[in-house]
Amino acid sequence: MIAIQATNLSKAYGFYRIFEDLSFDILAGECFALFGPNGAGKTTLLRILATLQQPSGGHFSIFGQNGVKEKELVRQSLMVIAHGSHLYEELTGFENLQFALALRGQTIDVKSLKHALDRVGIGAFADLKVRQYSAGMKKRLALAKVVIVKPKLLLLDEPYNALDEAGVTMTNLIIRQTLESEGAVLMTTHDHDKASQVATGGGILQSGKLQLITREQLT
Repeated sequence: MIAIQATNLSKAYGFYRIFEDLSFDILAGECFALFGPNGAGKTTLLRILATLQQPSGGHFSIFGQNGVKEKELVRQSLMVIAHGSHLYEELTGFENLQFALALRGQTIDVKSLKHALDRVGIGAFADLKVRQYSAGMKKRLALAKVVIVKPKLLLLDEPYNALDEAGVTMTNLIIRQTLESEGAVLMTTHDHDKASQVATGGGILQSGKLQLITREQLT
């Protein structure tokens, strides 16, 4: 099954064209690693696929649902872990997790929430305000949402930033489990070595064009 189907996607701000005519498919069970220099448009592409921005041209679908016309349905099947934490500093880790899930219309029992926090290695800090968290702990808290929600499509923006070796291992384990559940993952990253441990393919976005690369080229 095709998880993401993008056809001739373009994005421009006025006369400044970020990218144009990007076409690619990502199947369920695949992890696509998107590389490219800063400012190439990787995060912009991620935001378009997350239905947070409109493309200037072309179209895309997520698990068969139109990414422009069926935004609400698309959003139910995906989760975005952005480069920034997007957490509430004055709430505890536990409260942040509760609030994030409530925004998705989900009420999860306390035991499951604690299990997710333990799973990502911050259970002992659940009652600590997030302003006291390190950058790596904030990234782990964001990943706890993935553990609970188990999205069909996981969009990751620089997932390895701020993580220690154990955090990288945990992140890649979550990615593998998403793929094993017939989900799909698209990540933007500068870390070729870490991404190559889980990516099944990918692409290089540069000068407004996307060059697809195979699993063999990644390794």
